[in-house]
Amino acid sequence: MLKKDRFKFFLDYFTRNFPEPETELHYRNPYELLVAVILSAQCTDKRINLVTPLLFERFPDPQSLAASNVEEVFTYIKSVSYPNNKSKHLIGMARMLVEQFNSDIPATVEELQKLPGVGRKTANVVVSVVYNQPAMAVDTHVFRVSRRLGLVPMTASTPLAVEMGLLKYLPKFLVYKAHHWLILHGRYICIARSPKCSECPLTSFCKYFEDNVKTGLLQS
Repeated sequence: MLKKDRFKFFLDYFTRNFPEPETELHYRNPYELLVAVILSAQCTDKRINLVTPLLFERFPDPQSLAASNVEEVFTYIKSVSYPNNKSKHLIGMARMLVEQFNSDIPATVEELQKLPGVGRKTANVVVSVVYNQPAMAVDTHVFRVSRRLGLVPMTASTPLAVEMGLLKYLPKFLVYKAHHWLILHGRYICIARSPKCSECPLTSFCKYFEDNVKTGLLQS
């Protein structure tokens, strides 16, 4: 199957069955989203959503967070992964927002990446979710699912290679939605170990299913 056909089937299915996907992180404004995404690195959204209500109550804006210290922030996020580093990142991020960006969340990937704790993936999430820009954040789910489906080749061995491969074929106005589609599909169906192929609605064009599951069924 040609790659363009795989993309067509992928987009047709999700635009028809899941037209308005959203991040599962809870947030009310760009500042809260940025904090939540920084915290979510190597941690589940469910855990982050348990932590952020009290954190945002204490630090409702960059100014209040910037005026705090690492030790205090740690007490609010100690149950997430790498709380020491993330406490430092949050304080540094907030202070840079206040000092260099007038407490506003930057709208470009380049400016966001200047903030402590913000890599390309985090920056892409923020500009995609907040500003609906055609940015593709490649986390472990996007990386796995896009390769299994055959949207990008298995030789795309880095997040950047996967990002570029997806952006080459995705219509710009659907990129931010496709980001959520891939994440949610990977989180609930196309899981890392023992993907739920028997429940998957995408097997008709899935490269993984074609090469591994379907072949095995034919041989049995």
